Amino acid sequence: MTDRSWPKTVLGIVFTAFMLFPVYWMVNVSLTPTGDLRRSTPNWFPSEPTFEGYAAALSQQLPSLATSLVVGLGCVAVTVVIAAPAGYALAVLKLRGGRTLNFLLLVAQMIPAVVMAMGFYAIYVRLGLLNTVWGLIVADSTIAVPFGVLLYTTFMAGIPADLVHAARIDGAGTWRTFTAVVLPVSRNSTLTVSLFAFLWAWSDFIFASTLSRSGEFVPITLGIYQYIGNNTTQWNAIMATAVVASLPAAILLVVAQRYVAAGVTAGAVKD
Repeated sequence: MTDRSWPKTVLGIVFTAFMLFPVYWMVNVSLTPTGDLRRSTPNWFPSEPTFEGYAAALSQQLPSLATSLVVGLGCVAVTVVIAAPAGYALAVLKLRGGRTLNFLLLVAQMIPAVVMAMGFYAIYVRLGLLNTVWGLIVADSTIAVPFGVLLYTTFMAGIPADLVHAARIDGAGTWRTFTAVVLPVSRNSTLTVSLFAFLWAWSDFIFASTLSRSGEFVPITLGIYQYIGNNTTQWNAIMATAVVASLPAAILLVVAQRYVAAGVTAGAVKD
């Protein structure tokens, strides 16, 4: 480390520690015994860690975790099934009005989620989709699909035209070219779209609180919210629930980091 770089390194460590302190405190409280939570001076370190909070969280919030997992995977499936062919049509087939559609997709991402939630509520009341898992999957997909289409379009536009042309010379039709050539090449983009779609669905609170407040199956975000309202004494269980709910997102980001970086930057530079 050079003399000029160490101040930047120290500053980066300080900022990182400052941003990660809430995460550390969440873990610290989740391991603190119930009797120590009411102390006037908080424990900065769990001197006598306990897993009673995690036992309570898993026994009480496991259905909500399962619901969030189903909603997240359903949102991934819907997003990829819609966004991949749409990106192929815009980038490779040169769909007429593609620029206008791209602009509309950008505008759709600017609409506040609470406005969309109110619209979904009015529609779901008539269709009987309130308090259903399928309703949440469709609602969360409306946030993920525009992003997925734009990302697929950017990546597929950078696929060499000779590759698509060679497939057509070999007798592959439009759909065959998409499934056998374009889609396998777009693996990084598919992983990126899938990851963002899952994270959006997993962390959603606005749609969940509006469309599934009184349902039998509620996602973990709404489960934590209701848990805080019904349980103001067992804070280690509340924080343990938050830690457990954060683990899938953290693991996915670590595992898929290089694929996400490749998928986001793909297509940005053309040869």
